[in-house]
Amino acid sequence: MTKQKLTYTEAITELEQILAELESSSEVNMDLISEKVKRAALLMEFCKKQLHDLDEELEKMMADLGD
Repeated sequence: MTKQKLTYTEAITELEQILAELESSSEVNMDLISEKVKRAALLMEFCKKQLHDLDEELEKMMADLGD
């Protein structure tokens, strides 16, 4: 089975879902909260890298246009 690559939009959607679940939960299950926070941290790092890569790509294109 091929693993599908995560997209920026999917990561943002999952982050929003995690936040909504944490905000709406009246239960305090520390294991579940810890798991969700760890996943959210991974997703945020993924998004940060995607934005950084895009920024570098745009900077390069702008520099190429200036030549």
